Amino acid sequence: MLFLKSTSTTKAPGIYEVDIAAKPPGKTFGVFLATDPDHPPHAMLAALQELGFHNTYQQNYVHKDKGKVLDLHFQKDGTDIFKGWKTEECASNLAALDTLFGNFGVIVTPRVMSLAEAYA
Repeated sequence: MLFLKSTSTTKAPGIYEVDIAAKPPGKTFGVFLATDPDHPPHAMLAALQELGFHNTYQQNYVHKDKGKVLDLHFQKDGTDIFKGWKTEECASNLAALDTLFGNFGVIVTPRVMSLAEAYA
């Protein structure tokens, strides 16, 4: 679940927050979204699936400010060991994500999670 300060503002229609993050050592990234379940970003979700990312988790909850949130996690398998991404796949997938979210006016900054965060 992403930390949201408020559900009164969105990054793009239907999107409260976006996190592109990888567990250490940081070559295979997942997409973590907090969306508005009443007005989901259908076009963005469809484009994400067209890139080969599939939904691995979803949960509805009510934010402390009473706004409804749908928490979504997506991942894409790679061709490296344990379905991870090889270096070329990482570069290509991150560029595709940057373009995808940029088309919706969302700036993404991929990051590597801390060990505590990754395995909590």
